[in-house]
Amino acid sequence: MNQALQPTDSKQLACRIFVVEDEFLIRMLLEDMLADLGHAVAAAAGSVGEAAELAKTSEFDLAILDVNLDGREVYPVAEILAGRGLPFVFVTGYGGRGLPEAFRDRPTLQKPFQLEDLRKTLANVIAMNGKSHA
Repeated sequence: MNQALQPTDSKQLACRIFVVEDEFLIRMLLEDMLADLGHAVAAAAGSVGEAAELAKTSEFDLAILDVNLDGREVYPVAEILAGRGLPFVFVTGYGGRGLPEAFRDRPTLQKPFQLEDLRKTLANVIAMNGKSHA
């Protein structure tokens, strides 16, 4: 198992997370929330182009993807991550129904969300994918 996915205590697994969010203040808030949950931000991007490059080359355990990046959809980045076999969570103000058919089975956080929503979603993703990073 990936060392980052080893338990830090009996209730939580620490992960390196790739954050894709175009709004700087929201990205900072999300990074703070992740730190509060014991996770580390491995990389961050605010545009589809930057996110696509980082998605191809960066090392991380999972990604959090804002669906709308300055008017552009993040789906090309999701396709790269899916191709690498890396788990990801969509963040959107529209809910999972607005996702393309190919991604409707992916976890989604609806904006605005609270720390507990983030914790539960990440715990589910880690539980479902932790062994794939062995």
